[in-house]
Amino acid sequence: MTIFATVMETMPNQPRIYLDHAATTPVIPAALQAMADAMLRWANPSSPHQEGRAARFALEDARRRIAAALNWDGEVILTSGASEAIALGLRETEAVASSVEHDAVLAVAGPKRVPVVDNGYVDISAITGNGRFAVQSVNNETGVIQPMADITAAVRKVDGIFFADCSQSAGKLPLPDADLISISAHKLGGPPGMGALLVRNLGLLSPTGGQEQGYRRGTENLPAAIGFAAALEAGFAWMETAVRLRKMLEHGIVAAGGEVVAASSNRLATIGSYRMAGVAASGQLINFDMAGIAVSAGSACSSGTLKASHVLGAMGWDDKSASEVIRISFGADTNASEIERVIDVWSSIAGRSKIA
Repeated sequence: MTIFATVMETMPNQPRIYLDHAATTPVIPAALQAMADAMLRWANPSSPHQEGRAARFALEDARRRIAAALNWDGEVILTSGASEAIALGLRETEAVASSVEHDAVLAVAGPKRVPVVDNGYVDISAITGNGRFAVQSVNNETGVIQPMADITAAVRKVDGIFFADCSQSAGKLPLPDADLISISAHKLGGPPGMGALLVRNLGLLSPTGGQEQGYRRGTENLPAAIGFAAALEAGFAWMETAVRLRKMLEHGIVAAGGEVVAASSNRLATIGSYRMAGVAASGQLINFDMAGIAVSAGSACSSGTLKASHVLGAMGWDDKSASEVIRISFGADTNASEIERVIDVWSSIAGRSKIA
């Protein structure tokens, strides 16, 4: 009998559970309604006629609302997502990135890295020289929250420019005192294809012409901008529930012989990574999916082959152990009964692997 068969025998005909919110989370009703209303009065915000001027007013109002919801007093450049915001913010020079950054940052940063210690925190003593330094406020795989105030101070001490990727933390945690910040709408209940680069001083960027004060090209996505603002304004009161649910999940996983990644670190309540020793992440994903539960791997998928996570590697994990890690991430609608079911499925998979 396969592990899958054992799991499915205990989980027949149950509704699916989505626990991959760190990848993308559903658009909340308030954002959907705001976007639907905006679609009915759509015009190009760059057009000079009355309809265009009305669209421009609505776009600038959405920009103002985004800044206000984030308590940001600098500039807001609307983008197609965090990846574009990252590219805009880091294209001026070869940035020094931490070794646990998202691939979108590593793709445009220079070759030099700031290492992390085994708990996932940046080694602040390695912030030397000047230039641009890129550090994620919350790691997208482990949920580790970096000590952003200390990192800001270290970057200021060397007269550097601080770029913070806040894709996972925007709205959930206060923004750091950074010079440039990337954010993403679809991580917090807004629409996909929408993000922003928050800029303390536009002199840090070089204009290329086009829209957004000349810093990007393309027709502004007014409905998505309005949806982004609505999602931020809805708030994240449910984060307190996420704290309790993750504690419940981790108690169950540890009781079943699992390992919590960066257990001693300060972590965002909505993201956790867990190792099931002896079971490859790919096998876990299949079994969870077949049992009606959507989770993700703690490693990146490239050309159909799971590669060891560079994040876990930077934290000192060997390839085999890292390949046994999955990520579970919560959303606004995650509830205790779903977590109980996840623990049951985890225990079934882990128990069957020991028998096999």
